[in-house]
Amino acid sequence: MDLALLLIPSLAFGLFVTAHVALSAVLFWRKPRWRGILALIFPPLAPFWGWSEGLKVWSALWLVALIAYVASFIAASAGAA
Repeated sequence: MDLALLLIPSLAFGLFVTAHVALSAVLFWRKPRWRGILALIFPPLAPFWGWSEGLKVWSALWLVALIAYVASFIAASAGAA
C-alpha cells in the first residue's frame, strides 16, 4: 500500500506533464503559434485550445491525468497521517 501511495502520484504527474508539453508543442506548430507558448506558461489554456483544435484525446488525457494526480496526492497525504 505504501508503494502505491508513492508511485501513483508520481506516475500521474509524469503523465500530466507529458500531455501538457505535447499539447503545447502541437499548438505551437499550428497557427497562431503564440497559443502554444501561452499554453505552456498557463496550463489551463492547453486543454481548452487543444479541444478547440480537435486534439480531443490529448485534452481528455490532460484532464484525466490532472484529476488522477490530485486525487492520488490527497490519498497519499491522508495515508501519511
